Amino acid sequence: GDALQTQAFAVLTDDAIGDCDLRVALLQRFAAAVGARGMVWGQAQDIAAETAVEPLDLPAVKALQQAKTGALIQFAATAGAVMAGADPAPLSEYAKGLGLAFQIADDILDVTGTQETTGKRVGKDAAAGKATFLSLLGLDRARAEAQAMVDRAEAVLDVHPGAPQAAENLRQLARFVIHRQT
Repeated sequence: GDALQTQAFAVLTDDAIGDCDLRVALLQRFAAAVGARGMVWGQAQDIAAETAVEPLDLPAVKALQQAKTGALIQFAATAGAVMAGADPAPLSEYAKGLGLAFQIADDILDVTGTQETTGKRVGKDAAAGKATFLSLLGLDRARAEAQAMVDRAEAVLDVHPGAPQAAENLRQLARFVIHRQT
């Protein structure tokens, strides 16, 4: 992971991406996504929560996941708009819903999946005593929340000039994240 993160910085400095100002803008956005207020902060909160006296509540879990998983998805979703000189705000909102839906689905798979289907060890969140969307909401409410996040992500795409056809791939991605088995 550290090597890939460093490689991402190297890729973002490539002249083929665009002029210096564009590369700097992308580097700043990526640094924010992976740094002390993004992925690193979220991961630190996740680790700290394993030994905390009080379990995290739902707003804290959402904040943690929006930083940890969501920040990376948000960068990926908005980088193209930044490169095209377009407003990244709608895609940023899309990514917030997508990121939370992805994480809720991940929490559900940790309980309902198998190592064979998911490709990773399951049951680790409960074993670590982590507060997750599933532990806080229960299975049915967690699934409903994931669907609500997908609905939120898709609704943002309606502002796209060619919606709904132009954004169909993004809609399909949002739906995929809550129906995936891996």
